[in-house]
Amino acid sequence: MHDPRIDALARQLVRYSISLKKGEKVLIDLADVPDSIGLALIREVRAKGGLPFLRVSHSRLNREMLKGAEDDQYSLISKHLLTEMKDMDGYLAIRGSHNIAETSDVPAEKMRTAMKNLRPVMDHRVKKTKWCVLRWPNPSMAQQAGMSTEAFEDFFFHVCLLDYKALIPAMNALVKLMNKTDLVEIKGPGTDLKFSIKDIPAIACGGNYNIPDGEVFTAPVKDSVEGVVQYNAPTIYQGIPFDSVRLEFSKGRIVKAEAGAKTKQLNKILDSDAGARYVGEFALGFHPVIREPMRDILFDEKIAGSFHFTPGQAYENADNGNRSQVHWDLVNIQRKDYGGGEIWFDGKLIRKDGVFLPKALTKLNG
Repeated sequence: MHDPRIDALARQLVRYSISLKKGEKVLIDLADVPDSIGLALIREVRAKGGLPFLRVSHSRLNREMLKGAEDDQYSLISKHLLTEMKDMDGYLAIRGSHNIAETSDVPAEKMRTAMKNLRPVMDHRVKKTKWCVLRWPNPSMAQQAGMSTEAFEDFFFHVCLLDYKALIPAMNALVKLMNKTDLVEIKGPGTDLKFSIKDIPAIACGGNYNIPDGEVFTAPVKDSVEGVVQYNAPTIYQGIPFDSVRLEFSKGRIVKAEAGAKTKQLNKILDSDAGARYVGEFALGFHPVIREPMRDILFDEKIAGSFHFTPGQAYENADNGNRSQVHWDLVNIQRKDYGGGEIWFDGKLIRKDGVFLPKALTKLNG
């Protein structure tokens, strides 16, 4: 039996997230997902008068390609993908994740080769198309979240079909506040950070680029970060799971990085290039339904009462000049049940224990 929530999600993605117009071309990029969502998206794009294009891949095949990645090979792959992307007005990617560690045994140098060559494709997609990316629920994700498959599917659609428009006024108020801010201070268990966000734009994310959504992001002035951050949400990067990542900063640069038994692998990622040891994004997350981490960054970076502080590439619309093949959204949850914490803007306490204090921001508390 067809689930009508799939049609509702396709409608939201096409009509709200990328605001498709008649005659626009949309690349639908599917990996390890059921045909039902692909069918719904193709039909919805056509219903709006758009032209759907389809790309289908599988994670195990992608892993096999990555294990033998060569510069000449991925340079040509990138050339072909970039040509395709330049023909598109919109991009919708839906990815399943039957095994989040599928690429964990891809040699680091092969992963760097692929990511370096594919970066222009991602940059064009981010800068030049209307795009939205999301995961697809499956038993593996349910297991990550510690939930039954049925309960996780209900959670997924509850999260993804949130009325994002209702959050826009409070998000805009947060943008205005961040755009006036110079010094940010973040305090909590194992965390004492100071940095400037002066003159770097803040961007509201209300369901237009990622689903689920619910954050406002900017970037620190590249060389301004001082102090230490202890992330308390588990994470995964390049197929490798990490817990309790701790970073120390001096003049913006990560000078010490620890992750227990994974410290060597952590530092290998941060040594991918010069920009990987600088931070390209600072964001506050506030999705009211997402409260617990599940090693899926599209969900975890939106956790209510969280912030993420991201080694690597900065976004062009909130640019501090940092460039890297790495962009790793590491998350700290500051609600009381995770140890609490404070965020200060220019000496004023803005959020305490995950709760926004200014009246104009209270609707972001859920």
